[in-house]
Amino acid sequence: MTENLEKNVESETSDKQEDEAVSNEKSIEEKLAELEDRLLRSLAEIENQRKRFEKEVKDAFEFGGFNFAKETLSILDNLQRAKISIKNDDVLKANKDLDKFLKNIDIIEKDLVSIFEKNKIIRIKSINENFDPNLHQAMLEIEDDDVEPGIIKQEMQPGYMFGNRLLRPSFVGISKKKSHKQEEKDEKNNSERLAETKKTPI
Repeated sequence: MTENLEKNVESETSDKQEDEAVSNEKSIEEKLAELEDRLLRSLAEIENQRKRFEKEVKDAFEFGGFNFAKETLSILDNLQRAKISIKNDDVLKANKDLDKFLKNIDIIEKDLVSIFEKNKIIRIKSINENFDPNLHQAMLEIEDDDVEPGIIKQEMQPGYMFGNRLLRPSFVGISKKKSHKQEEKDEKNNSERLAETKKTPI
């Protein structure tokens, strides 16, 4: 009987030890799962930081010259204004070398535009395009019944993009329908002209 009792005690002890070993194994597995989860989170955070850093570096390269590009546009603007001014000057028109001078200005202008395009500074298309408030700034309205309202009919100053970023909006004049007052005024003018024509002897 004592032997049986001892055997029972031994079996109970071994069962307890097995249970403890199993519970220890579970806790180790749980610990491993926790560690794996932490490791995966850390790797994800490192990957996110790497992507953020790459984006910042890319933005610095792409838009680092944004202010410089914006300032450089004034050179092109001044060159174009000078060309218009020279063409409209009555004294300079009489000069036989004017055409040569203007050709040289055209060459400089084309070189500047070429340099801009190589550096992703692109002129915004405006004339006969739909008005886009993201690209254009309306300076005036032009009455025109031949086109839909909101079509760009005049460009006072060209706009430019720097890659996908707006460098400067285009200053434009957009179409609108004639007002009733304007239509009445035009009709009155036409009828007056017609009356004058009738009065004039042939």
